[in-house]
Amino acid sequence: MTRWWVVVNPAAGRGEDLAARVTRAMNARGLEHVMRVSPSANAIEGIVSEGRSRGYGSFVAVGGDGTANLVVNGLQALEWPTPPTLAILPGGSGSDYIRTFAIPNRLEDAADHLLGEERYAVDIGLLEGSFGSRYFLNAANAGIAARTVVEAGRFPTRLGPKRYLAGFWLALGRTQPGHLHIECDGRVIDAKAMNVVVAIGQYFGGGMNVAPTASAGDGLFDVQVISGSRKDAPVIIRRITRGTHLTHRSVRRTIGASVSAAIPSGWLVEADGEVIGSGSFTAETIRGRLLFKI
Repeated sequence: MTRWWVVVNPAAGRGEDLAARVTRAMNARGLEHVMRVSPSANAIEGIVSEGRSRGYGSFVAVGGDGTANLVVNGLQALEWPTPPTLAILPGGSGSDYIRTFAIPNRLEDAADHLLGEERYAVDIGLLEGSFGSRYFLNAANAGIAARTVVEAGRFPTRLGPKRYLAGFWLALGRTQPGHLHIECDGRVIDAKAMNVVVAIGQYFGGGMNVAPTASAGDGLFDVQVISGSRKDAPVIIRRITRGTHLTHRSVRRTIGASVSAAIPSGWLVEADGEVIGSGSFTAETIRGRLLFKI
């Protein structure tokens, strides 16, 4: 039976006692585990390292995509003879990565997926820029989507995923289009645009189906450059929500394992829903670096 090292981010729980919910869910399913409640985001890497030192190779991130990102970065700071296992129990306002695998967004239902031995080898991405280096699990964005993360933070967490849609409309008026030069495995996209997407998973932004054809384990990013004027935004955002935007004239898409993005210096860059810096960046896929518990 798998022994789980459980990392809880209490700040992700919308005022709920996530630790108590996790304990009940794990015990009800007879899952062997040790749980650590992180006092801060900065402490998560150390908690992951503690689990590794105690012989654990299977980790549960309890929270949103930002919590999973912190656990992933903690795992990648360590040496592993074989890829470690990651599971996610959703507890944040944006738990989008698990949607790609049809895992329920209710913590107790998602806990059923910790049973059994089914695992899927997944890729991660490595972003590098003036902000340093950062691994990501689901997606990275620069432009209006990154600004949306900032604006969404102005709304109460009780709104859940609706915060991101509200944040988008604020971000729309505060993001200037800019010239992008994107190189992806030898292909080039030059455009005046509002956003560039580098996706591994299919869903982000509070359940939007931004990369409907992406595969989390094929070693390739799904790269999209989204142009269009502000008046096009209502149509584009509705189509992104449904995953039908790829044929829109404002969307240019390619796939590849390596991306170089020259973008305006003032554009924010986010990874897994957390703003990490601004300006131009590179991204590389690292294939099969994790086993994801499905």
